[in-house]
Order: sequence, then structure tokens, then C-alpha cells
Amino acid sequence: MALPKLFTKRFLGIDIGTSAVRIVELSKQAQKLELSNYGEIRNESFQEEASKVAKKGMVFFSAKDIGEIIRAILEEARIKTRACAFSVPDFSTFFTNFKLPPMTKKELGEAVIFEARQHIPLPLDSVTIDWNLVGGSFDKPSELEVILAAIPNEIIDQYKEIATFAHLEIAALEAEVFGLSHSLTREKDDGLVCVVDIGTQSTTCSIIEKRMLKTSYSFDIAGNRLIDDICDKMSLGSKMGQEIKMKYGVRFFSMLDPRLREKFQKAITDSLDPILKEVKQAIQNFYQEENKEVKKIIIAGGTSILPGVKEYFKSYFNKETEIANPFQDLIYPDVLEKELKEMGPFFSVAVGMAKKGLELKNKQH
Repeated sequence: MALPKLFTKRFLGIDIGTSAVRIVELSKQAQKLELSNYGEIRNESFQEEASKVAKKGMVFFSAKDIGEIIRAILEEARIKTRACAFSVPDFSTFFTNFKLPPMTKKELGEAVIFEARQHIPLPLDSVTIDWNLVGGSFDKPSELEVILAAIPNEIIDQYKEIATFAHLEIAALEAEVFGLSHSLTREKDDGLVCVVDIGTQSTTCSIIEKRMLKTSYSFDIAGNRLIDDICDKMSLGSKMGQEIKMKYGVRFFSMLDPRLREKFQKAITDSLDPILKEVKQAIQNFYQEENKEVKKIIIAGGTSILPGVKEYFKSYFNKETEIANPFQDLIYPDVLEKELKEMGPFFSVAVGMAKKGLELKNKQH
């Protein structure tokens, strides 16, 4: 009987990255989430242009250009859904977490805004603030722990323009780290999970407990620099390194013949060391502050598909280690199993934003 389809809810998650635009459409019927559709456009000029402006925290290309790219993906994939949630790159977002003395729920909002002034390097009227209580309780006198994200209004206006050109309706706009939290962690996860998202321009290390983001730290060592370093170690020359970086990114190394891949593996793991040291420091800092130890590491982003990366992370930290697979709890045709597993590290943010949108939609009904 087809009648229940009338009550199916659909939502788009959109990730505008520095090397591609990715879209995921999820649908919800009863309590089940299903992968309805997905699409992406990767372009070598993305990385070239994005690298020039990434530090400024601006969306690369014009809003019209990005809007047209999104429309092309929607048309190609025959996606009709228009409600969407966009992710905002971490380099465009200000993150901080702090503790406050015991107070009532009514007092907390005002206290958070007052404290935010001490942490955000921009006038508060030029940013939009989102915050969550991640520690403490109002039921008994206890210190309250808050995580806060601030997105410049200028960035928000750019995304609104993009949505207008793409003929979309924005229901949510969040830092991409929240998308990762929605797609890669679960309520039933036992203990702390550290998600390491190695992007094209920056790496973000986030510590999450029961799907609640506890802290997040970004640094500039990432995919582009990694490729340069690997090419240098393998004496490939700067010209070839640039071509590999612009045309293929980290996918290049997974495309190699297995025998050649083995030769690259040592260069790859050696080049990862600066990233691992930063992640180790972030984990140690959290342990010193909270006396809680990370149990599992999830690696997201294209770099996670490089040969030997998962194994090297596991041996370095001596912890359970996974490659990001945001599709694992979704319903999809069995024939897509292999393809989705390979796509997972690239689509984690888009899946998370679609999940977020469906959660919001569910609360409205």
C-alpha cells in the first residue's frame, strides 16, 4: 500500500568544501532513515581558488557560481527536495568552550553572552552565536560547561545568497564539525570518540561524548600539505606534485597499482606525523582538563583513504580506529555497499547535515 509514502520526510545536506560540492538527500519514514540520493562535483579549480581565500574565511567563487553548481548536481541526480542544511567550514567559524559557576537556567543565557565577549575576536553584533550546555546540571550546584560557536554574519549572508541562486530553502546552517558529530557518532558509543577530519586546507580534531561535541580544535596541517610532503619524499618534483594535488587530491594514491602503493606507504605515514602529534596533544589536553580518556578514533576526510593511514593511527594511539562511514546506519540498496564505503570519508559532513535537518523537521511536527 503506497499511502505511507505521503508521510515520508526528505531533506538535503550540503557540504561546500574547498575541493568539491557534495549533496546528500535523506528520507525518513516512521523511524527509519534512508539514503534517497547523492551527488558531487569535484573541480581542480576549486582547490586553486580556495587556497587563495581560505584563510580569510570566505566562500570561494561567487554565490551565483556555487548556486549554479548546486543546481547542476540537483538536476543531474534528479533531486526535487528543496529544504536543506548547509555546513560552514571550520576555518569560517570561531569555536570556544568555557566553564561557568552554578546558576539557574534563566541566568545562563545572559552569562554565556557576557563570557562570549572574552573569547570571540569580533564584535558580537557581527556574528551569530550558537551554544550548548555540555557539562553540569541545574538540578544540583555544579560547574556548568558550555561549548560555543560563532559564525560571522557576512558568511551567513553568503550562504543565503547561494540558496537563493540554487532555489533552495535553508533550514539550518552549522559548522561542519557538528555535521561530523551527527553522522559518525551514536548515543550508544561507549566513552569518548575523537573525530579527526583531515580536509584539504585544515584538520579538525573533535572530542565527542554521546553525540555531544565537548571540544574542537583546528590546525593548518592538512591534505594539500600532506600531498606536497609525500611528493617531495618520493622525488616526484613540484610540477607533478601540483598536478596530482589539483587533479586528483589524495585519491591519486589509492588509484595506484598495489605494488606502487607499497612504495608510497612509508612516505605517507612519515608525512602524517605532524598531524598525529597535534591530535595527541589535543587528546592529552582534554584528559588533563576532564580526566576522561578517548576510547575510539574516527578518521574522516579524503586523507583517510590513503594506504596505511588507519593502521598507522591505530598503532600510534593504541586505540580502536575506524575510517568514517556515515552511511552505516542508513537504509540503501546492497549493490551500493562497496561504493558507499569508499565515499564515506568524503560525504560525512553532508550526511550529518541532512540528519540534522530531518531532526529539526521532526521537532516541528
